[in-house]
Amino acid sequence: MPVSLLPASAAAFAPRSAPTIVLPTKVEPWLTQTLKRINRVKRPLNSMPQHFRCLTETLSGTNAIWNLASIMLPKAPDSELRKDANPLVEAIFNYQLIHIEAYVVHVDMVSQHEVAFKLTPETIEALIEYHKDIYSVDVSASTWNWVEKEMQLKKLQDEFVQAVNRYVFRTGVRALEGLEEEGAGELLEGRGEEVKNAIMGLFLPLLPPPPRIVDVVRPAPLLPSSSGAANWWQPGQHITQPHPAPVESWRVVPSTPSPTIVTCGESQPAFWSSVGLNDIQLPSPTPSYSQPYSTGEYYSPPQVTASLASLPLPSVLAQQCGSSAVHTGFGGGFGSGFGWDTGFAPQYAAFT
Repeated sequence: MPVSLLPASAAAFAPRSAPTIVLPTKVEPWLTQTLKRINRVKRPLNSMPQHFRCLTETLSGTNAIWNLASIMLPKAPDSELRKDANPLVEAIFNYQLIHIEAYVVHVDMVSQHEVAFKLTPETIEALIEYHKDIYSVDVSASTWNWVEKEMQLKKLQDEFVQAVNRYVFRTGVRALEGLEEEGAGELLEGRGEEVKNAIMGLFLPLLPPPPRIVDVVRPAPLLPSSSGAANWWQPGQHITQPHPAPVESWRVVPSTPSPTIVTCGESQPAFWSSVGLNDIQLPSPTPSYSQPYSTGEYYSPPQVTASLASLPLPSVLAQQCGSSAVHTGFGGGFGSGFGWDTGFAPQYAAFT
């Protein structure tokens, strides 16, 4: 698609000058009929240069002003408008019509087949005045106050001035069918609604700054170690200390080894008196540390070769004792359950 270029007269704040016109070699019949209709004096229109000269002179005249649309706007800010029960009275006293007038700056019937209109200085001034005196007051009253509100409102007004001066309405070249005498004209086929929507789109709202986001710091939830202790942090609640389960006295084992004292009947001393000292083998403790010491300086106990297999099991001796026997651990090489009587005690004492 070729690039559509506009003349310098279509730029913002540019003064009005003669429009640029591009016509094909063979002119469309509808354009010939339109030019013959608006000219009071009959002019020859048999070639493209004749059509070009006639159209340029017609659109360059001082009275060649087109009425693109009409917009009804308030006469004063909303707080100053007249209140009346009759809507017709309110419309007459409170609203005004601003006519959007423009002139032709460009006609292209070769590539783009379009015509471009630029707003007249009077229309631009009327729109800027309404935006500054009425529209800005209403939007300022409808928003809350903040620090940079006046600065933003001034910026909004400056942007509107630039936008309304840059505005150029471009439509199909068949819009020239609405051409009247002395180059004036009016848009046909509903094209005025496009202009009205475009002009009202230039009135931008005043946007306040977004609210500040405040970070809310929430404490981390306490996770109990088990489901049964869900309410352990509640104040005033006492933790019950667990009580140990009852244990029978004969199952308690002391922390330090002690000799076993067993009280049995009169039938046991005969058994222990018949057991000799040489029949019992006590294993020597394993040395915790070995050094290459000479055998002459230290005493080595004799190796005991006797076995404990000939001794009865502790469970057999425990069954032969009465209910008054006390079972505890036995120091040295003996296990729990061995009897202790007056016959064996002297021999064990002498041995140790």
